[in-house]
Amino acid sequence: MIYLTGDTHGDIDWSKINTTNWPEQKQLTKNDYLIIVGDVAMRWFDTLPNGELNKTDKYTIDYYNKKNFTTLFIDGNHENHNALDSYSVTEWHGGKVHQLADSVYHLMRGQVFDIDGLKFFTMGGATSIDKYNRKENISWWAREMPSQEELQEGIDNLEKVDFKVDYVLTHCCGTSLISQLIYSYDSDTLTSFFDHLEFDFGLQFKHWYFGHYHRDKKLDDKHTCLYNSIVKLGE
Repeated sequence: MIYLTGDTHGDIDWSKINTTNWPEQKQLTKNDYLIIVGDVAMRWFDTLPNGELNKTDKYTIDYYNKKNFTTLFIDGNHENHNALDSYSVTEWHGGKVHQLADSVYHLMRGQVFDIDGLKFFTMGGATSIDKYNRKENISWWAREMPSQEELQEGIDNLEKVDFKVDYVLTHCCGTSLISQLIYSYDSDTLTSFFDHLEFDFGLQFKHWYFGHYHRDKKLDDKHTCLYNSIVKLGE
């Protein structure tokens, strides 16, 4: 089984995935998945000089790794992207990943994964509207936005499957949807890219899940914003 939820922000918003709020997890195994659609902040601090993880990051990663399911996540804007980029890139279910622990995987940008016979397109990243109140490489990282190479890799990988997947997983959404979630927001290269995928490239998909806006809202039959809700894929 595959479940999805929104931003967890380290341990700030992870109470949603305890057994009280989500009792179904008691029946899951490592062959089942929880997918978090960005702003996980599992790696927030740089590696210590001795090569070890900061104790907070270690605790957070261990928390997920000890769960009886496998945790998958895409990156949001509130991540230490430099720390994520320090992991070796490996292949998992047809796409590139960073493996943070035995059963914790970062699904990298611009990938198409085959999980349980379903195709997932992933593109993390988003713009931090509060970045001017943050410190670069301390609480904000320029890598929060995908590079042109990552966007192109996404297009190239989608071309290989004729722009047809089952599910799309992103952190922010397309420009055309933003007004349904917040009152004032400028488009950027990533939100415009998502609209181009859907309307110009004709991306076909069953459903598109994203986070970022701290709302739980099904915008229409094909787009859902997640925050505190945990949804079973396809329901």
